[in-house]
Amino acid sequence: MSDQPSGFINNIAALYLFLTRWVDKSQVILLFLFRLYMAKIFFLAGLTKVKSWDTTLMLFEYEYEVPIIPFDIAAYLSTFAELLFPVLLVLGLAGRFSAVALFILNIVAAISYPDISPGGVNDHYFWGTMLGILVFYGPGKLSIDAWIQKRFFAAL
Repeated sequence: MSDQPSGFINNIAALYLFLTRWVDKSQVILLFLFRLYMAKIFFLAGLTKVKSWDTTLMLFEYEYEVPIIPFDIAAYLSTFAELLFPVLLVLGLAGRFSAVALFILNIVAAISYPDISPGGVNDHYFWGTMLGILVFYGPGKLSIDAWIQKRFFAAL
């Protein structure tokens, strides 16, 4: 009789450990999906800016309230960031740096647009959370950063 409870507990513990190992292994896929999703959001925004540059400059001058820097410099910097950092994020090259850069851009975008809707604010919170995860956990094993770490810094 005393063997049954411990056998049951052992089975539950074994199932729990199996599931947690599966979750640990799926982290690689989740981080990669986060990178792809965030890259898509920002890269498409950058393409939209490039497609209609006159409109972009007009929006930065009259609609967006970007703090500290002049509107034209803000337009160029944000467009550059939205086109470069998503590519780096997909590759997983300078993944944490790219995620931090997009995180900052996300904050500036959220505070610079005075007429942002509650749904838009929620989008920025969601994106900020995903980018924060990429900052703290890194781009994952499916990245050039991981390859560089393994290839050149494995002994450290």
